[in-house]
Amino acid sequence: MNSKIKIQSFNQSDWSYIAKIYKEGIDTGIATFETNVPDWNQWNQSHSKSCRLKAVLKNEIIGWAALSPVSNRDVYSGVAEVSIYITSKYRNFGIGKLLLAKLIEESEQEGFWTLQAGIFSNNAASIKLHTSLGFRIIGYREKVGKLQETWHDNTILERRSKKII
Repeated sequence: MNSKIKIQSFNQSDWSYIAKIYKEGIDTGIATFETNVPDWNQWNQSHSKSCRLKAVLKNEIIGWAALSPVSNRDVYSGVAEVSIYITSKYRNFGIGKLLLAKLIEESEQEGFWTLQAGIFSNNAASIKLHTSLGFRIIGYREKVGKLQETWHDNTILERRSKKII
């Protein structure tokens, strides 16, 4: 299946499909502290203009990945946070790995030297995905957020580029 998946950039015309997958992630209760999908303008303003990727299989968007700046300060211009979501029908097929590998590649071409991720500590699949591609666990935040009356820990990971020194 992986050889048939295309990784491509996405834009506003793809938003309805991207938003649907994002909503599936929200509904899992272990993918994000977001409780509602933002509209395109809100999402667009909070994410980097480059490094917006979709996974496409048989003309269907089945996953996406993007970067968000961690700060507006110039000193952090090469540091971004990773978002990655796969539609439930295609989880555990290696699509996340394809997307994240391409996101890393594109991020380095765009001058990002550090990628970080904050992942629910009970989301073992996402932590495993990130560590398989060079992210390292640097710590966790205990009970950092409350979602649906449950406190959640967040595992913090980062990946420092070996190409941008």
